[in-house]
Amino acid sequence: MMTEEKRLEKSRSVDEAASGDNIYIDQQAAEEEAESIRLRTTETLLRLFPVGLCVAALVVMLKSSPSQTTSDLGSISYSTLGAFKYLVHANGICAGYSLVSAAVSAVPRWPSTMSGAWTLFLLDNILTYAILAAGAASTELVFLAYQGDDKVTWSAACTDFAGFCRKARASAIITLLVAVFYIAISFVSSYRLFSKFDPPIAAATAQSSNVDTSSS
Repeated sequence: MMTEEKRLEKSRSVDEAASGDNIYIDQQAAEEEAESIRLRTTETLLRLFPVGLCVAALVVMLKSSPSQTTSDLGSISYSTLGAFKYLVHANGICAGYSLVSAAVSAVPRWPSTMSGAWTLFLLDNILTYAILAAGAASTELVFLAYQGDDKVTWSAACTDFAGFCRKARASAIITLLVAVFYIAISFVSSYRLFSKFDPPIAAATAQSSNVDTSSS
């Protein structure tokens, strides 16, 4: 009788331990899922914000009226200045990419492959550098237009094209703000990549070690 009771008590203990392990595993899975949802939501919002900013920077630059770009010295347009022309194109590409990448990042459990995660990571960094370069180049040109540079005989032009300079300055500031968002997006993208997948070299080394172990 005592042996049977001990056996039942031991069985109950094993069942309780197994049940406790299952509860812990379920809680851990739920926490990981909640963390994944928070990260996905944050990333999606970060990718959506630049859409409006990129369009705003682009429209501000394009909507300079003729009265703002013409003076006694002649006329000026964004298309005649390489930095501003690049800014317009960069913001157009950025707006389209931001919208597409936001839709992609909102998909649960994507990217599910290492190649997809690396592709998104690389594209994010390329866009970050592209938009940062557009903002920096345009800011430098706006500064020269306002202040001039006697060393290179570049006279200040904003006294004659004040309206255009205001639009160009606003567009450059908005573009730099977009760059700040994209720097944050790059950090989130790198966290998602390196927390889920190993670097390609490490993954290849591990795979090679497994092959050597199995062959030996």
